[in-house]
Amino acid sequence: MAVFLTKESKVLVQGMTGGEGMKHTRRMLAAGTNVVGGVNPRKAGQTVDFDERAVPVFGAVAEGMRATGADVTVVFVPPAFAKSAVVEAADAGIGLAVVITEGIPVHDSVAFTSYAKEKGTRIIGPNCPGLITPGQSNAGIIPADITRSGRVGLVSKSGTLTYQLMYELRDIGFSTCVGIGGDPVVGTTHIDCLAAFQDDPDTELIVLIGEIGGDAEERAAAYIRDHVTKPVVGYIAGFTAPEGKTMGHAGAIVSGSSGTAQAKKEALEAAGVKVGNTPTETARLVLDRLETGA
Repeated sequence: MAVFLTKESKVLVQGMTGGEGMKHTRRMLAAGTNVVGGVNPRKAGQTVDFDERAVPVFGAVAEGMRATGADVTVVFVPPAFAKSAVVEAADAGIGLAVVITEGIPVHDSVAFTSYAKEKGTRIIGPNCPGLITPGQSNAGIIPADITRSGRVGLVSKSGTLTYQLMYELRDIGFSTCVGIGGDPVVGTTHIDCLAAFQDDPDTELIVLIGEIGGDAEERAAAYIRDHVTKPVVGYIAGFTAPEGKTMGHAGAIVSGSSGTAQAKKEALEAAGVKVGNTPTETARLVLDRLETGA
């Protein structure tokens, strides 16, 4: 089983012909992703060769969907054009839009995440590494060769920590890993992923990675307490961050006790979540819980 992305997913890449789009489309194809087309109005009708596979370029998302049956788009366009790219995808009726682009103005993110929700399009991101269902499909920039298919579901604000936990738990493997992004406004939340993993029969344990700033992890803790019966292990980045300074992601600012790593850890632990102090300790907690079922 998988969450949001399966081997049946047909993927368009908006911005495929740019430098980052080309590089990561090649990597997605190598991981087995069914990339069925790119989107660039200036290069419509062309094809791009990726290691002996020719991928067509369409002038619009709707055109690509009609021609290929695509149901996922991965967005690599520059920040100034991200809003229009997502709105176009939502207007076309795409089911899932994975927005890799970082540096998108917050007011644009507010606008397109709200618009996409009204249209029935799920947004992953922005400013995220995407998501991967190992052995099936990879939509974004997550390295596909650091883990395998397994029974752990992972949701994370941090791309780097996503990769580290995937590697540390490579012998166990993952159902799906979702990098939701660390901006103040994201389309898919920890809670959305917790609900999906709770309903996935092949996900036995959930790993939640958060970071300082905001209250997303506290809200996730409340949801876990009330709705999640599967074991959850957590990690919060930023225990050593100085108060009042923005650290890393745009949403990671702390004021007083609000948004601190300690406050988030306490909220999660009160909901029955085992929380590691380091990524390696977090991985050990996962192994312990899988082995003991406690």
